[in-house]
Amino acid sequence: MEQIVPVTTQALQKAGVSLDELDAIAFTAAPGLIGSLLVGAQFAKSMALSLEIPLIAVHHMQAHVLSNLLADPPADFPFLCLTVSGGHTQIVICKSPLEMEVIGETIDDAAGEAFDKAAKLLGLPYPGGPMIDTLSREGNPNRFTFPEPRIPGYDFSFSGLKTAILYFLKEQLKKDHQFIEKNLNDLCASIQLRIVSILINKLKKAVNDTAIHNVCIAGGVSANSSLRKLILKNGSENNWKVTIPPFEYCTDNAAMIAITGYYKFLANEFSPFTVTPSARATWD
Repeated sequence: MEQIVPVTTQALQKAGVSLDELDAIAFTAAPGLIGSLLVGAQFAKSMALSLEIPLIAVHHMQAHVLSNLLADPPADFPFLCLTVSGGHTQIVICKSPLEMEVIGETIDDAAGEAFDKAAKLLGLPYPGGPMIDTLSREGNPNRFTFPEPRIPGYDFSFSGLKTAILYFLKEQLKKDHQFIEKNLNDLCASIQLRIVSILINKLKKAVNDTAIHNVCIAGGVSANSSLRKLILKNGSENNWKVTIPPFEYCTDNAAMIAITGYYKFLANEFSPFTVTPSARATWD
């Protein structure tokens, strides 16, 4: 509430745009932290009403997928998008900016949660994903082997992996109470390899089954160095055209909301002022 007015003012000044030049107001309607969503929704409604311009509600996950249109060059349609974040893990067929189909998603924890929970077991601070990524660079990813869940179709599961890591660490700590400290880099590298391989193997299955070879990634976990390297490696080996958004468009950002709002504006997909944000809205 304290920051939204100065941030909006700064954004308009930086863009060199005045309020009377705006054609519509786009905002994140769902999903997310309800406090943040309420502030954004009410501010967007107020601006749109006062300026007498349309309001555009944007689904957060749709916007993550469309962040690939901010890449240089942008993704070609149709494309498969592996969307991985702290709260979501999905494989999406994107046929056009406004035509998407979720064909796979997590049945429990998201990939980002798996990183953070594994990091907690290792005694690392939150958020643990970036820390595991950093420590992995000095470790041997083949030192320890963790199981890959056998989930049918394109869905994911990470809860079993977390349990396997927990029991493995408990067993090793009985033998050596300094096991984690002595092997931290190798543990991080091995855990990261398994999480990333789960993601890539499902994506490979989706590519083979759909024959769509334009492949993208999105979401906060798409900033992970191992995931980026492995998807590029698979792209080279399997003749995929891989698109990866710049780092600044991987985590939550305003540009992905704006580009989604732009395409909804072109399609006249406007929202009533009675629209309400939701922390856990499903994706139509």
